[in-house]
Amino acid sequence: MPAISFFTESVTYNLPQKLKVKKWIKAAIEKEGFELQELNFIFCNDEYLLGINQQYLNHDTYTDIITFNNSDEEKQIVSDIFISIERVKENAKTFKTDEFDEVCRIMIHGTLHLLGYKDKGKAAKTLMTQKEDAYLGYRTDAGIVLA
Repeated sequence: MPAISFFTESVTYNLPQKLKVKKWIKAAIEKEGFELQELNFIFCNDEYLLGINQQYLNHDTYTDIITFNNSDEEKQIVSDIFISIERVKENAKTFKTDEFDEVCRIMIHGTLHLLGYKDKGKAAKTLMTQKEDAYLGYRTDAGIVLA
């Protein structure tokens, strides 16, 4: 049975409107022609995500998100997406946006990577941002109440 799940590691975080967020993410996946199997969002702190970055990607830098595509089949979503809540909060301050908006942006960003979108290079980054903005606009369709 297809599922989107939320977990925490080394941080206390309670994502608002979980069921509506699941509906929104699932709709984005289906709109892009993919099939959801299993998608896990793991909210963590900077140090936890740094450890993953070092261990699995050989990067010694802080980041806000790491997406692991675990699917063996094309067009199927099986993934773990790790998100640093500390980075999300810092990004929200930097970009003068609501923390929930920023966590939604990061969640859809990771999901878009699974759907084949990249963010390296100017053209790819522009397309990724356009897709993020478009899908963020669809949140009200899923009944998500925005601040």
